[in-house]
Amino acid sequence: MSDVTAADIRKQVEIFLPKVLKPSRYLGSEWNSIHKDWEKTTVHMAFAFPDVYEVGMSHLGTRILYALGNSKENFLCERVFAPWIDMEEKMREKNIPLYALESFRPIREFDVVGFTLQYEMSFTNILNMLDLAGIPLRAKDRGPEHPWIIAGGPCAFNPEPLAPFIDFFMLGEAEETLPELLQLFEEQKKNPVSREEFLLKTAKIQGAYVPEFYEVQYKSDGRLEKIVADSRVPKTVEKAIVHNLDEAFFPTDPIVPYMEIVHDRMMLEVMRGCSRGCRFCQAGMIYRPVRERSPETLMRQTEELVKSTGYEEISLTSLSTGDYTCVQPLIHGILDKYSAEKVSVSLPSLRLDSFGVGLAREVQKVRKSGLTFAPEAGTQRLRDVINKGVTEENLIQAAESAFKAGWSTIKLYFMIGLPTETQEDIDGIASLAKKVAELGTKLGRRNVKVTVSTSSFVPKGHTPFQWEPQEGMASLEQKQHYLKEKLRDRRIKYNYHDVKTSYLEAVFAKGDRRLADSLEWAFKNGCKFDGWAEHFKYDTWLESFKTLGLDPHFYANRATDYDDVLPWDHLESGVTKRFLITEHRRALQEARTLDCRYEDCTGCGICPGRGVQIDLKG
Repeated sequence: MSDVTAADIRKQVEIFLPKVLKPSRYLGSEWNSIHKDWEKTTVHMAFAFPDVYEVGMSHLGTRILYALGNSKENFLCERVFAPWIDMEEKMREKNIPLYALESFRPIREFDVVGFTLQYEMSFTNILNMLDLAGIPLRAKDRGPEHPWIIAGGPCAFNPEPLAPFIDFFMLGEAEETLPELLQLFEEQKKNPVSREEFLLKTAKIQGAYVPEFYEVQYKSDGRLEKIVADSRVPKTVEKAIVHNLDEAFFPTDPIVPYMEIVHDRMMLEVMRGCSRGCRFCQAGMIYRPVRERSPETLMRQTEELVKSTGYEEISLTSLSTGDYTCVQPLIHGILDKYSAEKVSVSLPSLRLDSFGVGLAREVQKVRKSGLTFAPEAGTQRLRDVINKGVTEENLIQAAESAFKAGWSTIKLYFMIGLPTETQEDIDGIASLAKKVAELGTKLGRRNVKVTVSTSSFVPKGHTPFQWEPQEGMASLEQKQHYLKEKLRDRRIKYNYHDVKTSYLEAVFAKGDRRLADSLEWAFKNGCKFDGWAEHFKYDTWLESFKTLGLDPHFYANRATDYDDVLPWDHLESGVTKRFLITEHRRALQEARTLDCRYEDCTGCGICPGRGVQIDLKG
């Protein structure tokens, strides 16, 4: 495995590729893929997504970072995804190391491998990919001959369970910091310094977190005592922020895969951030403040995307697209210009209170796609606790608009196990679903289909609910079975998320460095693709905790106090802890906090504290 070349790998892979599922996952010569000369580039980066190709290629961040890594002539960036089980078996059997799609070069030959951390349940895949690449799992076991292993993404805001495996993490938005980082790698190749010296240089970059410079001390009862930073690095690491989204890098010639991927369409990022302030939502906190792109920029990007991809659907993406202040003129503009070419617009994330008949009719001019709404909770009381800010009236009005505009299928998302939840809140979920189904029937829609999906609440760091425990699994399962009975109606379909997976997600979302050993043990005993139900080995995970003397309930099901040291306290999202405490208290008082785009500043700390401000174009 040590001296295998790109040519050897390509030759062997071509022989067995017809025998694996979805072989086009592993080909890498798609339309718009970038192939650079290895010898003519100074820094070689592999962008690694720890899940299968069709999931990773659907992620907008993958498209941005891949193009950004290739935007300078002297830098090369190639992609690598987690091979599916059958492909991995063949690779291990034939002694083929993990390779990059563009060149078929082994990953271990690159200067840097950058993982994106989108989901806690992909952590074992990171270890599996390192192992398959022939790279030592732990940073302390790697030498100058190995690539630097770095990681970013939402889970980097509590990366502690991965700390021993990653050289450093990047917090926040990478459009400006990635080029700076690649220059640092270039300098290191030309004039190498010691590992420690290089990491100290890295720690000066905005958002760079080097775990080995931070010592974690524990109390006798297992709680954190303190996190002590080396005097040469910042005590707290502040995320990187893009100030002006109109000027930010955005690729308009993305790769067009051969196979169907999860989101198989053009993507236009209309805005970043959300100030609605849902108290369970980590993205709504860590991506603040709200910054919009102008319709002029978006129309120019649309034109380039249509030319370079041939797609017939464009998705307007953001955390809450209906809140984009120019959403109506933008949709009008796109459809006026491109409907003759059969280009349709989809809005993946619609809020009930920003959905109207006009918007519904506009987006379904070319082709009708499904509609999804997220009331999140079954009663107004609980929606106020989580600060959702929508009412039952909003839902009924939105459903009525949709049915009248020709839809007959509506999806509704809820969470169970939210803080302060009661039986009445659970009954409210069933009641709302039935009211929507009844309304469709009453308005004369044939084949009314209301799909209700529930997931279990997972407390996340940097949110007002970070001090809350996750509800016990037995209780959550009981609620799922209860809803299954309550929702027996030919017009209603009920889906729910496995509580064991949500439990493990909570363990790692709230976890500290001690979980790293358990993570490695679980991986070595066959855990990977934990987010895929058919591969999730819950009993193996329990055994890993037992073997290493760790109590998973200590992480998932324990409430913490405001003065407790949390594993991510040295990592800053820009939203202050004082604001999160205030919001948590307001939740328990069932008090709403209004949207700072249209009301007074809520004092979250991001704008004055970080020299950035809300940027609305409407």
